[in-house]
This record gives sequence, structure tokens and C-alpha cells, in this order.
Amino acid sequence: MSERVTISVADHIADVRFNRPDKLNALDKAQLEAIAEVGDTLAAMDGIRAVVLSGEGKGFCAGLDMASFTEPATTSSLIERSHGNANLYQHVVLQFRQIAAPVIAAVHGACIGGGLQLASAADIRFVTPDAKLSIMEMRWGLIPDMGSFTTWRSFVRDDVLRELTYTNRIFSGEEGKELGFVTHLSENPHEDAMALAKEIASRNPDAVQASKRLINKLPDMTADEILMMESEEQQKIGRTPNQVEAVMAFMQKRAANFVD
Repeated sequence: MSERVTISVADHIADVRFNRPDKLNALDKAQLEAIAEVGDTLAAMDGIRAVVLSGEGKGFCAGLDMASFTEPATTSSLIERSHGNANLYQHVVLQFRQIAAPVIAAVHGACIGGGLQLASAADIRFVTPDAKLSIMEMRWGLIPDMGSFTTWRSFVRDDVLRELTYTNRIFSGEEGKELGFVTHLSENPHEDAMALAKEIASRNPDAVQASKRLINKLPDMTADEILMMESEEQQKIGRTPNQVEAVMAFMQKRAANFVD
């Protein structure tokens, strides 16, 4: 694992931190590759039940590293589907939706452009009231292209998304809560994210991961497909050892002992 992104694991929780604080965790090619490696690393780990994503230093992620504008143009690489139905830049963001365990973003300081797109891929976001958020790409005459239109459509109102994309204005974490980008305002987002991760990790991991799979697919499914997927996922979980353990732990008023 690159030193640009660190992972520590305890109690079934992966604490993932962007580690380029001198650049506000801005995204250059090496940083993107390091974040892409995170998904592979987490997928290979056994027993991960929740992931907390945060940034070291004064901000979560300030978006594209300005030095990247001096790199040679690679238009063809945007069209290439190098990761399933996505290119590398889209994969870097959307891998956090595809990771089996829920991902919680802990956001402070700058959360701009690609940084906001990374945070938006998390299942849940804790954000400081004074954090600075923006769909910044229009400032550079570009569009957001790291897959976030597939995530924003599920939790941001259409007119709000249009205004913020067209104008690239900066808004606070407090306003972000009103606009739908923020789940919880927090003065200590990492601490609160870890506390929620601990609570999630105490639940049946089979049921939690099945729920994430179902919720991920909701925007693309018909009512009939949703009903069938509910039934299919429930049939896989019901009467399994972990499901029985959830019931027994509740009845016996004790912590559950799940097997991953």
C-alpha cells in the first residue's frame, strides 16, 4: 500500500486515510493510483464490516492537483473502459460504492471537485459545519466525470445539482446538510464516523452487505425487480448461523458473535 493512503484495521473496521496533507490530499496521478489500490486491498481483507474514509491534515481532499493540468492530454484514456463499465477516474470514486462493507466519509476542511465526488460515493457522510464543498469542475471549463452523477441522482435534488454544477460555487457543510450532500453535521467527524462504524460492525455482516447491494441498485430497478431482489437476498440470509446468532444475542441481551 502506498504511503499516500493508509489503512489500519481494528474490530472489523478499516480506517482509510488520504495521506498527502501538504497538498490538501489533492489528486494527481500517483494519488489516484494509490486510492484505486485501496479497493483491491480492502476486497482482499477478511472480516471488514465497515470502512471510514478521511483525510489527514487540514482537509478531506482539495480535488484535482493543479500540476495535473501540465501533464500530456490523455483523452483516449477517458473513453477506455479499464475497470468494468468505468475508466480509472470513475473507478477510483465508485469503488467505495462497490466495496461490500458500508463506507462512512469523515469530512473536514476542503472537499472540492474530485474530493466531493469521493465523499459522495460513501454510504454516509459526517461533515464539519464549516467544511468547504463544491462541484468545482466548471471553474476549469470541465464537467464532473468521476462517476458521481450515478450517486448524486439518488440523494441530491435535480435543480440543486444543476445549479451547483453550472456555477461551481462553494458551499459550507452546514448548507450541504440542507442541500442533501451531508448526512450528519459534526464537530468531530472522524470520531463520530468511527462510532457509527462500530455500531454497524456489531450487526449481522451478511444482512448489512445484502442491504447495501439492494440500496445500491434501487435507482436502476423497477418495482418488480426490487421486490424480487428483496426476496432473493432474504432467502440467502434467513436461518443462516449469523442470522440465528443475531436473534439469540438479542434474546440473551449480549453482544453477538458473528462469523465473517
